[in-house]
Amino acid sequence: MLEFRQIDIGDRQWINELLKKSDFMGCEYSFANNMAWRRLSDSTISRYKDFYLIKAEDEEYTSFSFPAGSGDYREVFDVLKKYADSQGKPLIITGVTESCLEIFRNIYGENGFDAKLSDGSGDYIYLADELINLKGKKYHKKRNHLAKMKNYNWQFYPMSEKFFDECIELSVVSYNDKKGYDDHSSVAEQYAIHTYFTYFKELELKGGVITIDGSVKAFTIGEPLNSNTFCVHIEKADASVDGLYPAINNEFLKYAANGFKYVNREEDLGIEGLRKSKRSYNPVFVLDKYAVKIK
Repeated sequence: MLEFRQIDIGDRQWINELLKKSDFMGCEYSFANNMAWRRLSDSTISRYKDFYLIKAEDEEYTSFSFPAGSGDYREVFDVLKKYADSQGKPLIITGVTESCLEIFRNIYGENGFDAKLSDGSGDYIYLADELINLKGKKYHKKRNHLAKMKNYNWQFYPMSEKFFDECIELSVVSYNDKKGYDDHSSVAEQYAIHTYFTYFKELELKGGVITIDGSVKAFTIGEPLNSNTFCVHIEKADASVDGLYPAINNEFLKYAANGFKYVNREEDLGIEGLRKSKRSYNPVFVLDKYAVKIK
């Protein structure tokens, strides 16, 4: 029987080895994300042969992220099905992309499983070169917003430990303004931000800040996700400063995403404002994800 436990910084090496085998583009295939966001769904982890397993469970279902690693997928799905059956719950596989759906079709045929598109969970994927250079008519508005930053005495810096406290303070102000303590996802986000900063060096994260008149007004954190994609995990800015969000995004990617083909700015969670913002950067595609129930 599989045994599950909370993820820990000591798991980083073996998990990254298995993630590298799959080279998936989805934002959930990041050790840093898995560790930082574990409170969102109280996720736990396990290993089955050369597969990395992430489980979320509640009273109604047992779900697993599509396993990363290598080996016999029929075998690992059978093991997961037996585990779910032992809990008296249906088995759901989440984070299933179009290419991964083919694996289910090859194993179970067209009628052996149900797949439902997970609204709000698709990752927004952009061409790194476009977000760095902002050329052409489709980025005209972004360039106009950036131009407004000339009204401020601002500076971009790569993230370093001397900025950690100010960044956390900035995130707390946003959290309190939104009354985040009443929202489970906001509470989980604060835990994630705390984790990113606590283990910033160990996780080998990249980050950036923008100061105005010497005070931190925006910060962001990301990392290489796979062989061709850089992922932006978190981005916070003082919304009262016009142009600040486009500025922190652009400056950070100039610093951190050179040499990558794609940038993953993660999902919109079905939040209309977030969806509008992510679409405004002209994604080259959205990495749709399905929840699959094996019959």
